[in-house]
Amino acid sequence: MTQLGLEGMPSRLYPCTPARLNTWLDCRRRYRFTYLDRPTPPKGPRWAHNSVGSSVHNALAGWWRLPPARRDPAAAERLVFTGWISEGFRDERQSAAWRSRAQGMVSAYVSGLDPADEPVGVERTVAAKTAVIAVSGRVDRLDRRGDELVVVDYKTGRRALTVDDARSSLALAIYAMASARMMHRVCRRVELHHLPSGSVLAWEHTPESLARHVERAEQVAVEASAADEAYRDGAGTEGLFAPNPGPLCGWCDFRQSCPEGMRAAPAHRPWAGLPEDDGPAA
Repeated sequence: MTQLGLEGMPSRLYPCTPARLNTWLDCRRRYRFTYLDRPTPPKGPRWAHNSVGSSVHNALAGWWRLPPARRDPAAAERLVFTGWISEGFRDERQSAAWRSRAQGMVSAYVSGLDPADEPVGVERTVAAKTAVIAVSGRVDRLDRRGDELVVVDYKTGRRALTVDDARSSLALAIYAMASARMMHRVCRRVELHHLPSGSVLAWEHTPESLARHVERAEQVAVEASAADEAYRDGAGTEGLFAPNPGPLCGWCDFRQSCPEGMRAAPAHRPWAGLPEDDGPAA
């Protein structure tokens, strides 16, 4: 894949993940807190909706690691139960209610899968290098459909997704590019599997659209790499890592370390990301 030349390109490859690049785009102060400051500033309590998401992801990964003959909905429910993460909930009753909902969600999802259709990878780390970045990330599932690979990403959030979410995702595009290079197979299709609604949002990239995503990743890397270097040199960096205050500050793990974020939005309770106490998982 031919990459466009970039002025100010880092002399060394910038090691990164899609999450690191997206954090730079979302809030540069949170980027500094997450990736540069040591010790890392204290975080707030764990979010209940993240506990639900992690529990579901872990159960699905474990389901695919079972022998095919044991891959049934009941096994998926057991994996949710035994691996349940109970942090962030208001109390044990709320946690148990969401555990039950997560079991139902995962059971319904795997009932639509072919247990014998072995994925190419589950929780598979993929990586690639360009002229600017050395990028890596972990794919929830990598399928083979005919002669091509498909990137599958599980979603458990309460927000309804659209095809545009799959099309615009920098992470999914990077995963597709890296998977193709590592496996020496075409990989252009990316899918968001939204378990609460049972919907699949898919996008078929072209070589040109993947190249645009990679170019965007490289542009972000140039900015972040320069800021990293200034931070290491002890230069005046406050302007480089300015916060991006707004409503999302109420959900930031580092809110208590950011005066602008505290003023921008009130703190949410750890279980506020759940749509309702006994509703579908978030």
